[in-house]
Amino acid sequence: MKRGFTLIELIVVTGIMVLITSIMLANNAKFGGVVTLRNLAYDIALSIREAQTYGISVRKFGTGAGEFGAGYGLDFRTSANTSYLLFADTVGNNGLYDEATELVQAYNIGRGFRITDICGTATGSGAETCGLGRMTVVFVRPEPDARIRMNGGSSLYQRARVIITSPQGDTASILVEATGQISIGEN
Repeated sequence: MKRGFTLIELIVVTGIMVLITSIMLANNAKFGGVVTLRNLAYDIALSIREAQTYGISVRKFGTGAGEFGAGYGLDFRTSANTSYLLFADTVGNNGLYDEATELVQAYNIGRGFRITDICGTATGSGAETCGLGRMTVVFVRPEPDARIRMNGGSSLYQRARVIITSPQGDTASILVEATGQISIGEN
């Protein structure tokens, strides 16, 4: 009596192994994209927290005597959807990024990830408005509260959300409350 596998059994087993491996590799790539998107969302939230820390502490901006009373903030724009800016609000102290002399650091979003939408809830309103082109969040001493402005306007918002998208189409959002709370969510 001879023992062994027939050619058909070997082909069937090999086919099953190839099928299982293909499914695992396809899911692994999607999982990796979701993890990278979530990490990017946490990086952006950390940048917002950094601006909050700079804004409520005494951090010098500029050379020489410098400026110690500047508020710090972030500027997000859907027109520049692969970057956002950390700035010191020294020109006019108006809560907006006005010119390059205020720039502290530019953050680039790479590998096909981008800012796809900006949403905000106006103070006194329960309705969220999306499709906004620009969001500025500024923190000024001694309050940890966020001063949120949309589209360069002067009115303050109670909540803002930046939505980021991966090349595969997955989305995540970074939520900033006027109270200074920063959180990550999925859409």
